[in-house]
This record gives sequence, C-alpha cells and structure tokens, in this order.
Amino acid sequence: MKINHQSKFTMNAAKSSSDPGASQGARRASGDAPGSAPPPIQPGTDSEVVPRARRRYFSNADKRRILQAADRCTKPGEVGALMRREGVYSSSLSTWRRQREAADLAALAPHKRGPKADSARVEALHIAQLTRERDSLRSQLDKAQLVIEVQKKVASLLGVLTADNKPEST
Repeated sequence: MKINHQSKFTMNAAKSSSDPGASQGARRASGDAPGSAPPPIQPGTDSEVVPRARRRYFSNADKRRILQAADRCTKPGEVGALMRREGVYSSSLSTWRRQREAADLAALAPHKRGPKADSARVEALHIAQLTRERDSLRSQLDKAQLVIEVQKKVASLLGVLTADNKPEST
C-alpha cells in the first residue's frame, strides 16, 4: 500500500492547474474566464430536487385488503412479514381492526329514516316546549291559589255567621 504524503493544498492545486482559467476566474468577478460561471442548465434535465416527505395514506380498500391478509396469516412471523412488505405498523393494524368492528356494529344498528336532525334546532324546540309547560303550570297554580283564598274567606265569613246565629245559652 502506497501512502501519499502530499498535503490537501497541493492536491487541490494540482487539480485546479488542469484548468488554467478556473483559478483566474475565481479571483476576478468578470465572466470572461472559462471556469468562472457554472454551465447553463439545459431544459428538460433533472435538477435533482429532493421531494418532501408525505404522510402515508391508506385508502379504505387498502386497509380492508391488508386486514384480510393479516387475518389469513396463521404461522408465526407471517404477520410481521406482511407488515414489513406493506409498510404498516402493528398499531395501525389494531386501530383498523377497531374501526372495522365499529363499522360492523354501526351497519347492524337500526337507522332512522329521513333527514338528520339539527341538534341546535332540536334543543331550541325542547326549550320552547318546556317554557310553554311552565307557563301553563303557573297559570293553573295562580287559579288554584285564587280558589283557596276565596274558600278561606268564605269559611271565615261562614264561621262568623254561624257564631252569630247560635243561640246564647245562659
């Protein structure tokens, strides 16, 4: 094995000496030196732009297909191989299984026909109904209290009259 004892500076100088205009152009700001400007990019060439990382997305069909394949796995290690092949984590599988079970239960539940009720409107109608009932009960209470007051006055008048009509026993 041969060891090269040259410094990096002399190696770089040797590389740059093959193009005499390159070192000249590096010192001057003018563009007349052959190596001073980068070569123009030809249209249609790949400029090597690194794409951004995108979040993984699995459609419902993909989820169902992967879950069915995972359910068919019986031997040890088959599920792990499937997950590596599909690029899926075990937590994703368990989440998808829960979603599948919830969807199955929701599909079996009875559905109410017609348009869906607006919760704010339903609540407002319920409050209006309770307000009408309260007002009706207050009206009945006022009438009952008036009847009770009249009965008290009648009873007191009759009590006075009966006391006056009694013969005095001496």
